[in-house]
Amino acid sequence: MRRLPISPRANLDARIKEYGFTFHAQGDQIYWDESAYYAFSLQEIERDLEAPSAELAAMCLELAGRICADERLLQKLAIPKHAWDLIASSWRAQEPSLYGRFDLAYGGTGPAKLLEYNADTPTSLFEAAVFQWVWLEDLIGAGTFHKDADQYNSLHEKLIARLRTIVKGVPLHLTAMAGNEEDRGFIAYLEDCARQAGLSTTCLAISDIGVDSHAEFVDLANRKIECLFKLYPWEWMLADAFGSSPAMRRTRFIEPAWKAVLSNKGILPLLWDMAPGHPNLLPAFFETDPQKAELGSHFARKPIYSREGENVLIVDGEQVLAREEGTYGAEGFVRQAIAPLRCFDGHYPVIGSWIIGDEACGIGIREDDTMITRNSSRFVPHAIIEE
Repeated sequence: MRRLPISPRANLDARIKEYGFTFHAQGDQIYWDESAYYAFSLQEIERDLEAPSAELAAMCLELAGRICADERLLQKLAIPKHAWDLIASSWRAQEPSLYGRFDLAYGGTGPAKLLEYNADTPTSLFEAAVFQWVWLEDLIGAGTFHKDADQYNSLHEKLIARLRTIVKGVPLHLTAMAGNEEDRGFIAYLEDCARQAGLSTTCLAISDIGVDSHAEFVDLANRKIECLFKLYPWEWMLADAFGSSPAMRRTRFIEPAWKAVLSNKGILPLLWDMAPGHPNLLPAFFETDPQKAELGSHFARKPIYSREGENVLIVDGEQVLAREEGTYGAEGFVRQAIAPLRCFDGHYPVIGSWIIGDEACGIGIREDDTMITRNSSRFVPHAIIEE
């Protein structure tokens, strides 16, 4: 694994417009950064990233079954009691999942280590599935890369096939919060995948979803929402006023309700308890667990509900390596052993390893100047280059 400088494409602006990549920058900050790329060998991809991701996905499914059947564990994850039966019912019904993303610490040596699992509303999918693939094709076409250069990326095809499999016979509604350009871009991309899968689609803001006299969710045209893709976290939904509505049982959600347990960072100590010493796991404990003392003063403290690195603290002895402020933490914290991210000339990459259905099929890399990956962290493309 190497981080190599490279010249951005001469036609980058045109490609951005062509593909509707409206969130390629955040104000004056670059988000899509192709002034460098990460080069991997095929062995690194297959042995160190793809195979462990598939194994972690299977372990998480096993854990989800345990949690959904154990009210003690649901309480430990601070899942509201009114949602326990909804979650357990969705698991018993084997409601299908579309996707998820493992965030892995990996620098080219040793096993990749699981930092967290974005199981419910992972973003950066368009960048990983489409735009970095276009980048690779453009560079091969320009002669910058040899024609044998490749990329670990079958995301687009797998998404379309998975949508075709899990949404049958009903229209698909897609929703996110209004006013967020990145979320709008994400929903537009997923709607395009759904249409390529032959589905009928409707997009709307989550604030425009209503409940009719039959206690069913409806759109602005008063049409029943039978299947809803929501770019809106389960913990927010369950805390909202409609989170206890009977309508919650009359719409099929993507992601399903049982994904609420896997999007919780409380799974990190539960996974460690289930498979202590697993090469792709880091020791982790709940903040309330006396066993956290095993980590000493070298750990990352994470809220069980947290997004974009908010309220994460990384300490090494008396030294604070990184800290991010935010609004999370009321539900509790976990402590996880530190997995030092490899520093490439001042850049700390995290590998986002994507699962579509139950198949590991691609990566996207976010990097930052600190050890915490935040909303402003850059997306850097990758390629498989054999020396």
